[in-house]
Amino acid sequence: MTRAQENTNMRDHSTPWATPAEDVLTQLDSQPDGLDADQIRQKLETHGPNRLPDAPRPGPLMRLARQFNNLLILVLVGAALITAALGHWIDTGVIMAVVTINAVIGFVQEGRAEAALDALRDMLAPKANVIRAGKRQAISGADLVPGDIVLLEAGDKVPADLRLLDVAGLSVEEAILTGESVPVRKSVTPVDAAADLGDRKTMAFSGTMVAEGTGTGVVTATADGTEIGRISTMMSQVQTLKTPLIRQMEVFAKYLTGFVMALSAGILAFTLAFRDMPFAEAFMVVVGLFVAAIPEGLPAVLTVTLAIGVQTMARRNAIIRRLPIIETLGAVSTICSDKTGTLTRNEMMVASVVTATDTLKVTGEGYSPEGHVQGGDRTTLDAMARIAALCNTAALVHDDKGWRVEGDPMEGALLAFAARAGRDPDQHPKPRASIPFDARYRYMAVLQGGQILLKGAPEQVIAHCAQQLGPDGAQTLDRSYWNDAALAIANDGQRVLALAQMAHDGDDLTHDTVAKGLVLVGLTGLIDPPREEAIAAVAECHSAGISVKMITGDHAGTAAAIGRQIGLTQTDTPLTGAEIDQMDDTTLEAAIRRTDIFARTSPEHKLRLVQALQARGAVVAMTGDGVNDAPALKRADAGIAMGKKGSEAAREASDFVLADDNFASIAEAVKQGRAVYANLKKVITFLLPVNGGESISLIIAVLFGLMLPITPLQILWVNMVSSVALAMSLAFERAEAGIMRQPPRAANAPIMSRFILWRVFLVSGLFAMGIFGQFGLAQAQGAGLDEARTMALNTLVAMEVFYLFSVRYRQGGSISWEGVKGTPAVLIAVALVVVLQAGFTYLPFMQALFDTVALSAWQIAQCTLAGVALLLVLELDKFAAQTWKKLGAG
Repeated sequence: MTRAQENTNMRDHSTPWATPAEDVLTQLDSQPDGLDADQIRQKLETHGPNRLPDAPRPGPLMRLARQFNNLLILVLVGAALITAALGHWIDTGVIMAVVTINAVIGFVQEGRAEAALDALRDMLAPKANVIRAGKRQAISGADLVPGDIVLLEAGDKVPADLRLLDVAGLSVEEAILTGESVPVRKSVTPVDAAADLGDRKTMAFSGTMVAEGTGTGVVTATADGTEIGRISTMMSQVQTLKTPLIRQMEVFAKYLTGFVMALSAGILAFTLAFRDMPFAEAFMVVVGLFVAAIPEGLPAVLTVTLAIGVQTMARRNAIIRRLPIIETLGAVSTICSDKTGTLTRNEMMVASVVTATDTLKVTGEGYSPEGHVQGGDRTTLDAMARIAALCNTAALVHDDKGWRVEGDPMEGALLAFAARAGRDPDQHPKPRASIPFDARYRYMAVLQGGQILLKGAPEQVIAHCAQQLGPDGAQTLDRSYWNDAALAIANDGQRVLALAQMAHDGDDLTHDTVAKGLVLVGLTGLIDPPREEAIAAVAECHSAGISVKMITGDHAGTAAAIGRQIGLTQTDTPLTGAEIDQMDDTTLEAAIRRTDIFARTSPEHKLRLVQALQARGAVVAMTGDGVNDAPALKRADAGIAMGKKGSEAAREASDFVLADDNFASIAEAVKQGRAVYANLKKVITFLLPVNGGESISLIIAVLFGLMLPITPLQILWVNMVSSVALAMSLAFERAEAGIMRQPPRAANAPIMSRFILWRVFLVSGLFAMGIFGQFGLAQAQGAGLDEARTMALNTLVAMEVFYLFSVRYRQGGSISWEGVKGTPAVLIAVALVVVLQAGFTYLPFMQALFDTVALSAWQIAQCTLAGVALLLVLELDKFAAQTWKKLGAG
């Protein structure tokens, strides 16, 4: 039996959170004094070290080999091998140069190490304080075994999954696993065996942080048997999906390659049977057709286009980790967002204040002391501020990143509230006596200046009060008023704390002291508030036809309240993790249509929800910041992690990272993704007709026994130099107006739309006419073969330049000042192509390599006129299409 099976069996056949501590010790063959040396050695042999297995990584050679996993590239490699066998070394060298350039670009741009499991492994604590054979020891976290007794104190990282044996004010930050905004108070009283992860109060989980208090626990699981280990196992089993663009390009490459190969085979058979050509010569014609028909520069141009989109997003605080994801964002139809730290600030804040006479409004953000409390009488407000500030063990710290809390986030929020209520945050004398928070009593109290100041759960505090504080002093307590107020605050998804005080002359402070006689001062409602920019971003997503769903480990009421505040539409019936467990896949796929809120979810639930949405055809973006989000982030079509407050595991499992933790950046990323896809279609619309025109010219020459108007080597020059340079300029085109008011495109929509097919057919014919027409005209004017081919090639390049200006606008006309001016990238590309083509035509070494000759000014003018004629024909085609559309609409 493997170590993973041992650990898994221990988890599956026991529920330590629901079992008395003494029984857990017995099951683990342990005792309060810890294990002895023999037990430790045996358990270490059985379970192995407390370390997650290393993540497999592709080496540099494997990453380089993956760049050749492209049908278009493999066809070129085959052509290069055959030309080498025939002794055509120049053709071989040029083709392999094309292949190498594509591979290098892909290797550099897409070199990504799979480090998600490494990040999870690093979350295991490097050190642990244990009791072994009755003595306290500090050991490496890797040496822990089930049954070890571990000591916890504030600031410790929990080194393994523990069943708590003893606690003293212990609270643990579990946001990385559960999404809870505040630390969880721990106890030793068993909970229900079916309790969700966030409700297992008797457990401390590996990788979480102790916020305050102390505790002792026995190790119940180590390494991949822990909750983090279980997530690690899930991560290794999750299959990442191909992006829509990759799927579309694979289909496109398959059909294009099949068509070209069938056509080439037919041409080869025709030349051998009817033209009586030697095989070597006939095959070189076929190689020429291959070179002409296949857009060799397309993979490189697509990669660079995506890279430009990546750079654009980097300037907007979005770090793309995998190139095709920038385009995938343009197809996103559903965004599944974690709540804590993504839609919310991950900072607790006092949002509601209720006194005996008023409901007050609190302004300000996060833990900053800046802000005000509006309304209320001064007496009550001062008393609430004093209790909030002094019945408190936290501290607010200001650094270069702003205000943050050291200690319990809820107590940090109370300190900020006290400052906004007018109290000096530096006035914090040490209490004469105190009662720390205890889960059995659910309140905390301090003795300050002859008064007991107390805060706690409203039902517990109200039960100990006989009076309430009003503007004129103490008055009889109205229990129904306070109970209704507490319920109303809780229904808004806020955590309610009651504040109370009483005079006390002595120095002692016990639970009996506060059992009666307290004066209720007020109630506070605390919440992790939504980001203002997230509200606007959700609205923009809805206008773009994108559904937004919240998936969180927090409670349903809190999640629904936040959902309503940020503008989600289906918030009345949240779906919980327990309900998801009762559903099969078909039922779940139907249920996700009826709600936008999913609460108390585990990593498995989040993964199932993403898979259910994908099963319905949705392109899913998943956002998150915790370890519990990592499997779903990896499975989603686009995994989005938070950069500032997110865990390393979430960042490494994601496809891109929001450096500013701003949900609003996602809407901008979707816009950029749509713009990138539109530009990719422009690139394809530009490149394919060029290749089509070249191919038709070669086919006509072969079928009718004519001289080739351009050679295969000259075609490679056009395809890899002028075509690529011009096509790359399209990557810089700005997003069209109204792009975020359009619905998402279907994930299975073909990249070759009817418009593109028509444009390829039309423009390919026009290019072939221009190439053959100029070739024949030059020969009629007395030009030799090389001179006529040079004119035909320059005509092809001139037509490319003018076609570039036409393809930039599908709807509007291109013959305008705006169209002629273009973008800076277009003008640079045109200038570069003019310079390179001049060198191609006039430099002696280029003439020797490509069999070109110098042309006169009149000959260059003839080539240019062909480009102008092409632009005029295409503009007439646009005008006719728009007129036809208007007539159809009318």
